[in-house]
Amino acid sequence: MSQPKVAIIGLGLIGSSIGLALRKAGPDFKIVGHDKDSSVSKKALKLGAVEKWDGNLISTVEEAELVIITTPVVSVKQILEATGPYLKPDCVVTDTSTVKGEVLRWADELLPDTVHFIGGHPTVGTDETEPDAATPDLFAGSTYCLVPSPKAHPAAIELVTSMVRTLGAEPFFLDVAEHDGQVAGLEHLPLMLATALLMTATQAPSWRDLRRLPGPVFWRATQFPSTDPATNRDICLANRENIGRWIDLYVDNLRELQQKLAAVDGEVWEELFTELMDTRSRWLEGRRTPEEEGARAELDELRGTRTLGSMLGLTQFRNLRKKLDQRESK
Repeated sequence: MSQPKVAIIGLGLIGSSIGLALRKAGPDFKIVGHDKDSSVSKKALKLGAVEKWDGNLISTVEEAELVIITTPVVSVKQILEATGPYLKPDCVVTDTSTVKGEVLRWADELLPDTVHFIGGHPTVGTDETEPDAATPDLFAGSTYCLVPSPKAHPAAIELVTSMVRTLGAEPFFLDVAEHDGQVAGLEHLPLMLATALLMTATQAPSWRDLRRLPGPVFWRATQFPSTDPATNRDICLANRENIGRWIDLYVDNLRELQQKLAAVDGEVWEELFTELMDTRSRWLEGRRTPEEEGARAELDELRGTRTLGSMLGLTQFRNLRKKLDQRESK
């Protein structure tokens, strides 16, 4: 029996790191990669993230058991549209974009009913984007959001969950509204804040002098999530309603802070900074409530009970699906 095929579309930092992690996990499947930039594909091959790169998108996904799309969100629709007719029955497709509502709609419209889509979003703490920075440990200990399509078979969901655990990440299941609403506040609102801050500074009459003064605080606060303007644009447009609601909340807090400034109450400010800095420190140190620790213990107990290699190699997706179907029919 030939090795099951995994196709990774998009071989930047995320795609190459996924490839490295999966290859490190075992030789039970063959990983083929594709990137519209052939030089990026060659780098991924040299790094060992893929066993082969294919310049043809269609042949990359043909006969694949699992397709992982790691491109910017605007490209996902084009990829689903182009590859949908060529995906084998029971193929499982997942992505890594930060917006899930649009992506799940596209998957529902463009993929055949025989294909299973599970939306994914890894949350990794790095500013790197180039494949040269790829590492098999990029996702270790991170949260990996999963937003399955309502049409996805439980076996497909289990397969992608297994992949996430193989990467060393913690699966975190959300529905579409939860995911896009929460990510709007934690990832997309900061993009708006960086934009507004830079607009405010550069439009000030004193900008000629101001531009000589910024230090690391300003540079960090005005750092964009992507160096590609089109990617930042697409994030804003794809999740615009949720981002708009978070902007309203942020503006309310700014007005409250403005009132606190006018009150000139040092004790109030000290209490505010003490509370918020303590909250941030506990978050950075990874402290959890007893309930969160209990959930973490359960996850650790489950981790590694089924590796991606055993799912794709020894078990095979169709056999797993058959077992689950039989279980449900009893």
